[in-house]
Amino acid sequence: MRDPRQDHLLTPRNSAIVLIDLQEGQYATVGSATRDEINLGAVTLAKLAHAYRVPTVLSTVAVGMGVNQPTIEEITRELPGVTEIDRTGVNSWEDPDFRAAVEATGRKKIIMAGLWTEVCLAFPTLDMLREGFEVYPVIDAVGGVSPVTHETAVQRMIQAGAQPVTSLALGCEFMRDWARDDADLYRVVINDYFRRKRAIGQRSGNLF
Repeated sequence: MRDPRQDHLLTPRNSAIVLIDLQEGQYATVGSATRDEINLGAVTLAKLAHAYRVPTVLSTVAVGMGVNQPTIEEITRELPGVTEIDRTGVNSWEDPDFRAAVEATGRKKIIMAGLWTEVCLAFPTLDMLREGFEVYPVIDAVGGVSPVTHETAVQRMIQAGAQPVTSLALGCEFMRDWARDDADLYRVVINDYFRRKRAIGQRSGNLF
């Protein structure tokens, strides 16, 4: 077993998870994927955060202004005890409370999802990369106004140095070995993923 703090791959001990603007109003305007498709990844990400006790930052926009609703319940029920940080700006990295929360994790590897891909995910990703963070956008947990805006934003982030991941692959990266004592943490998550995948009409493989 490699040192989980020094490993160049993602581990629960060297990374933090950030979820941005997973709110009803944002979902309603996404055109690159359905709500169910986004939640297949986003809920999995939240479950991994809780199961592996990864430091997690949850942010919303314009709830205090009375414009938007809080993070959807499908996400918050998986993250007991995680307090939302509400902002007014579209770029969360420009919000002092958000920035302080990320820095307080003490982690430089930031696993991040947000709606929309081209704004609420891309802008902080670009800023954080410039400030020395490694950013891992969770591509199956995000969405843009259209397929073109989503795909363009993904390319922009990659060209700036972001390293895209997907939710199940991230779980494997955390777990590493089915013989480990804590492998059941991932078994529960992956079985739930495939159950939900079948429920929305997508083909699934064998459960573990």
